[in-house]
Amino acid sequence: MVYGLMWKGRFSQQTADLVQRYGESISYDWRMYRQDIAGSIAHARAQVKAGLLTKEEFSQIESGLRDIEKDIAEGNFEFSIELEDIHMNIESALTQRIGAAGAKLHTARSRNDQVATDTRLYTREEIDEITSLLGDLKTALLDQAEANAGVVVPGYTHLQRGQPVTVGHHLLAYVEMLDRDQQRLSDARKRVNISPLGSGALAGSTINLDREQIAAELGFDGVTQNSMDAISDRDYIAEVMFALALIGTHLSRLSEDLILWCSSEFGFATLSDAHTTGSSLMPQKKNPDVCELTRGKTGRLYGNLIALLTAAKGLPLTYNRDLQEDKEPLFDSIDTVKLALRVNAEMISAMQVNADTCEAAASDPLLLATDLADYLVKKGVPFRNAHELVGKAVAVSFDTDTPLDQVDLESIDSAYGPDAKDVFNLKLALESRTNPGAPSIANVKNQVKRWRQ
Repeated sequence: MVYGLMWKGRFSQQTADLVQRYGESISYDWRMYRQDIAGSIAHARAQVKAGLLTKEEFSQIESGLRDIEKDIAEGNFEFSIELEDIHMNIESALTQRIGAAGAKLHTARSRNDQVATDTRLYTREEIDEITSLLGDLKTALLDQAEANAGVVVPGYTHLQRGQPVTVGHHLLAYVEMLDRDQQRLSDARKRVNISPLGSGALAGSTINLDREQIAAELGFDGVTQNSMDAISDRDYIAEVMFALALIGTHLSRLSEDLILWCSSEFGFATLSDAHTTGSSLMPQKKNPDVCELTRGKTGRLYGNLIALLTAAKGLPLTYNRDLQEDKEPLFDSIDTVKLALRVNAEMISAMQVNADTCEAAASDPLLLATDLADYLVKKGVPFRNAHELVGKAVAVSFDTDTPLDQVDLESIDSAYGPDAKDVFNLKLALESRTNPGAPSIANVKNQVKRWRQ
């Protein structure tokens, strides 16, 4: 029997070329070669304990796998689509190199539990890297928040000016989001880090290897408790892909803010030349392409999540070939998020906040209309009445083209006193916002310090 046809004992015909091309996964699952080799070495070590391999055979297997790992890493390994996937490519090469010992390696396991193990190991590693990259972006935002803790800027609702905040406070909102992203990934990692190896094709094996030993060697926290679920479970991938999609949401919102801030109409910030592009026609243009691409790539993250959920939604237990469709969306989401986090951290670090423009926009006295209502409440006016009285003052401001802080408030209602104009001191207005989570400059600085710690 040709070793390359290791699973074809029942078949009398060669698989059609189109079917091979349609069913291969080596074009993308090759990236799990390190995880596949680590799993095989741990599996082989358990075979020694069970008396299925001699120590000499194990040594041959481990050495052969390490050589294959080195060849793949250096680009000196030729993959074959006839062997379908990373598992069969490695096992075939191992057997060709070391002989009979390599043919023993697959005892008591299936490609079903093998791929589930590889994918969990790979996803665990990527979670750790993405968590670190989220930390790098948080640091870039913290640096800008600290540098601009006292730069006052309008805060918006409905994209209409609402109340004064600071640039630092605004950027710290994204630090909060990214921290939740890290927490979600950390929590998902607990469910990722359970070993399915030993579950076989769906019902384990009559050859019982030490699953706990294998799991411990691979750094898993434990082993799965139901072989059928272990083989068909893709919840952990969906959970991680949801977390990645939500990272995309947060990066997209940040991108939209920066696109607005960098427009001529706002002018609150300027991105570096290294992180923008120009126009082939209009020489004056400086386009926030990184932000726009981030906003656009978020759709890919959503699509990848939906693709996985759709592939899994109607599958009976246990393994079905549909589940092969889990890896390309997962890999693409991981790659997309990692690159987006790196480029956004770099871009944020190089961004220049235009403090004068920010503070000119924040000098609009209408931003303190709510503070004026609070002033009336402190004088004993019920809030709904105070809201109406300030609304009348705003109407006068618009009708007479008079800034709100220059309107004769006492002529509108006797509830206004001569001290009402003190409300429009922007510095005092910010200093009075001392509640936890509010945008006083002191609060912003304290929050930056807390995040640093």
